[in-house]
Amino acid sequence: MFNSDWKGYRSLAWVLQGLLAVAIVVVLIQGKWLPAAALAGFLLISFLFVKLDHKLPNVFDLIFMIAALINAGGWAWDLYNQPGPYDEIAHFFTMFAITLAFGFLLYRELMESFFNRRFMFVLTIASLGIAIGALWEVIEWLADFVVPKQIVSGLFDTITDIMLDSAGAFLAALLNLYGLNELRARASAPAQPAQTASAKPKPRKTMAH
Repeated sequence: MFNSDWKGYRSLAWVLQGLLAVAIVVVLIQGKWLPAAALAGFLLISFLFVKLDHKLPNVFDLIFMIAALINAGGWAWDLYNQPGPYDEIAHFFTMFAITLAFGFLLYRELMESFFNRRFMFVLTIASLGIAIGALWEVIEWLADFVVPKQIVSGLFDTITDIMLDSAGAFLAALLNLYGLNELRARASAPAQPAQTASAKPKPRKTMAH
């Protein structure tokens, strides 16, 4: 059975942290200061998430770390503007990871309110991810005024990114809905009577003499 709190997930996340730190050293040796700063920023954010996160299962640390690596590579080596689906994958997976984490925290706090409102639950969680994706597009647009390389490639690129952000957010919301249904099943399951130590054992049959 899948165990979302397996300690190995956190260990793998720390390994990926180490790889990101090595990448920073390599980029610094190459004299690329701006890409190194971008990598350092993602390393700091991912470190704080893995180090300070105590409410999410360990698998979230690994998912968030993968998203951080994808984005760090895109910013440091300009992979977003290279041929191929790198930019699309980054948008989809990043918004999936962020929405999944926020959705999990939300339904842990408000799960009873959403038990009979599954559609509203999915819409609420997905809307959160879509809003974050739209804000990220604004940040990319503003970054074009301060960084030497072009980030936003036009209207088609922006709309495609928002569509992929939305798809990742909806997938995360559906997975959170599955978790909500699991919690509901556990909450509605009848409690099993515990056996007490004072219960008298059944008398054993003895052979008549």
